[in-house]
Amino acid sequence: MNAQPSSEGRSMRIAIAADHHGLALKARLIARLTAQGHELDDRGAHAGGVTVDYPPLCADVCGRVADGRADRAIVVGGSGMGELIACNKIRGIRAGLCHDVFTTEISRAHNDANVIVIGAKVIGPETAEELVDLWLSTPFKGGRHQERLDQIAMLERGDPPA
Repeated sequence: MNAQPSSEGRSMRIAIAADHHGLALKARLIARLTAQGHELDDRGAHAGGVTVDYPPLCADVCGRVADGRADRAIVVGGSGMGELIACNKIRGIRAGLCHDVFTTEISRAHNDANVIVIGAKVIGPETAEELVDLWLSTPFKGGRHQERLDQIAMLERGDPPA
């Protein structure tokens, strides 16, 4: 896949983090996205051979998206499942677990995901690169999907939609 830097054709500020399972894939994604002109902020982990808890990493990168220091974030874990749960606990974050083209496109086009979560034990590095490129280049469709995002925001505020 040959993707533009983003759906707007501009480079993005991307916070990225990985636990011990995702270090090699994180390094590969950083190199690729930097070469594409994106500004990457590597938030950790950095040491191999050390088990790392992912919730603090998720809180860090998602906090950067939520407060505007990053346009989007990438989180790499083993399966990505725990990371997905942790990311979606942060107000304003819509994280998508993306293992194939369909889930990646839906996460952006329908859910306006601002965080992509990838399982390094689930997909290979070439697939991960393709999915990240697709995720960065897929625009949000809006319309009825925006109405659903508004309802999700209501859930975050503790005001369930009727």
